[in-house]
Amino acid sequence: MAEINQERATFAGGCFWCMVEPFDERPGIYSVISGYTGGTTENPTYEEVCSNTTGHVEAVQITYDPDIFSYERLLEIFWKQIDPTDAGGQFNDRGESYQTAIFYHNEKQKELAEKSKRELEQSGRFDNPIVTPILPASTFYKAEEKHQDYYKKQSFHYKLYKKGSGRQDFIERHWRKPVDKEKIRKKLSPIQYHVTQENGTEAPFQNEYYNHEEEGIYVDIVSGEPLFSSKDKYDAGCGWPSFTKPIDKHQVQEKTDTSHGMIRTEIRSTEADSHLGHVFEDGPTDRGGLRYCMNSAAMKFVPREKMEELGYGYLSYLFE
Repeated sequence: MAEINQERATFAGGCFWCMVEPFDERPGIYSVISGYTGGTTENPTYEEVCSNTTGHVEAVQITYDPDIFSYERLLEIFWKQIDPTDAGGQFNDRGESYQTAIFYHNEKQKELAEKSKRELEQSGRFDNPIVTPILPASTFYKAEEKHQDYYKKQSFHYKLYKKGSGRQDFIERHWRKPVDKEKIRKKLSPIQYHVTQENGTEAPFQNEYYNHEEEGIYVDIVSGEPLFSSKDKYDAGCGWPSFTKPIDKHQVQEKTDTSHGMIRTEIRSTEADSHLGHVFEDGPTDRGGLRYCMNSAAMKFVPREKMEELGYGYLSYLFE
């Protein structure tokens, strides 16, 4: 059995409830723990940290395999969750315990963090200076159990909080790419446009990938974001390409679809918001029981041997 390569990353991004979900359950990420770091008090409680008297900030510590999910990708996710120009807290949460920071565990992490911060500063995405500090990691104290995986345990309250605090709107305002329908229309074929932009469905057994067996990945036809792997593809007999799971659950979104007199779960791509298909609970039971029934017209296939050349080399672990 191959040895698992594990490293740690520590990020402070304001309320730690909102910093777990973006990293959790991604390929190569083994755990995301909520806790406290950067202060002087040993084993602080939530109340002590929130009183802003311990020097600690709320943070998450991530255990990950850098060969599968790189530190650079962790940094990309981190910057997209916070307001890096706010030195006094995050959104509605004020005070030093809610300040942002990157805590590096080695010199390589320090160099990569500083590089990513420079690139963000030079991007012009924010009008004000980037104030998030890059600091050496210190003792990390795990928070109380009720704060672990809060987005799962208290999902309704979590969603209300993320929206009500202003974080969700801030993220969408600064990071969601504007949709240019005419540009997309010119780029796609009529059936590709109908499927992805008008929630259409292509004909079964008369589409490009329903019986395609080559090794590689399937990416969003609009944005190129990776969606599914041939390793998870199977013949469901329905006439559309079917998969047991996405490469990364964060790259697809589920929405309730009540069209055509049915209640179904629609699958859309996260970045481009393309309609991809639907997910059903009649998949192989030994592989999770789900069937992601996708439209070929919503995807482009990238052969395994071209993944590196086309910028998907970081997903080569899927076939090793």
